[in-house]
Amino acid sequence: MKFKGFRRSDGSVGVRNHVVILPGCICSAGAARKIAASAKGTTYLYNPNGCAQNTQDTALTLEILSGMIANGNVYGALIVGLGCEIIQEEMYMKAIREKTDKPIHYISIQKEGGIAKTVKKGVEIAEKLCLEANRCQREDIDIGELILGMECGGSDPTSGFSANTVLGNTSDRLVDLGGTSVLSETPEAIGAENILRKRGITPEIGQKLYDTVKRCEQLYLDAGEDIRNTNPSPGNKAGGITTLEEKSIGCIHKSGSKPFTDVIGYGEKITQKGLLFMDSTAYDVASTVAKIAGGAQVIAFTTGRGTPVGNAIAPVIKITGNHETFTYLNDMIDFDTSDSFSGHKTIEELGEELLEYILLVCNGTLVKAEENDISDMAINQLHSYC
Repeated sequence: MKFKGFRRSDGSVGVRNHVVILPGCICSAGAARKIAASAKGTTYLYNPNGCAQNTQDTALTLEILSGMIANGNVYGALIVGLGCEIIQEEMYMKAIREKTDKPIHYISIQKEGGIAKTVKKGVEIAEKLCLEANRCQREDIDIGELILGMECGGSDPTSGFSANTVLGNTSDRLVDLGGTSVLSETPEAIGAENILRKRGITPEIGQKLYDTVKRCEQLYLDAGEDIRNTNPSPGNKAGGITTLEEKSIGCIHKSGSKPFTDVIGYGEKITQKGLLFMDSTAYDVASTVAKIAGGAQVIAFTTGRGTPVGNAIAPVIKITGNHETFTYLNDMIDFDTSDSFSGHKTIEELGEELLEYILLVCNGTLVKAEENDISDMAINQLHSYC
């Protein structure tokens, strides 16, 4: 199977062709937004960080932002800094150049002489990048080069027994075709760690996955917290999910039946094929961002209650097993799996249909989040703000 994608000079593959305008820190966001608004065809990527962080969180921010710019969906980028922030130009360029050779430019407000001059220069750079990007042509790409990030949010019971199960079938199909799928949200594997341990491709990988989940739970206990006091969320409970263990068992259905080939860190570059586990937060926005930073070109996001979450870099496909949610919130949901329990279609039939829909998205079909111009951005923070 193939899709029409963009082949980058660094060897990566994209399903979109973004020219990104990124504020180097929150203080330069206003100027970056002005540039993006004036330069037609650019994509604004909000950055809530870049300053007032300790060394660990600064490193995490650089890992995520450089990874998002290195994502195959991006042609090139303009970073707009302020000048006095913690993450300086050389830090951005070093982090990005370790991952990609694509066109990257940097300007700063204090160096350029204020907002107006910065915006003027930024628009000139951005328009040149757009002209270059427009010369890129889609070409046939084997589905084995697709990295699918799997996410959930606003879950209800239909997520576990319908949407997640269908997505798991799709994940199995992708892996069989040589592609990659990535499960994450470590806190929502708590209670299912013994199941996951049995699914490592080797005993060592299974143990690594088990230990990752147990370590996550211990972090909460060490902080004097019980994650079960906040997860499931009020919305999950209103939908009918009663315990974290129940939610976790439903959550891991997204991974299908294939063995896990590795466990990787938050936002770490995805280099292996098959089914991977990324150690990430349960916060769906920050977890989605991490998988895109790792290289996922498409996100499959299941939801029972409904959520409009999107991302500037990658299409976020909304999948629900709740037919009422699909009809009532139709302007933000892309795919309905409720036929899996109404008796009209099997899990296998819907899994194949979902894979076909994902390929349409890879070929350029916009998802609802893109049509609504929704982009949400969050980076997990462990120790800040300074």
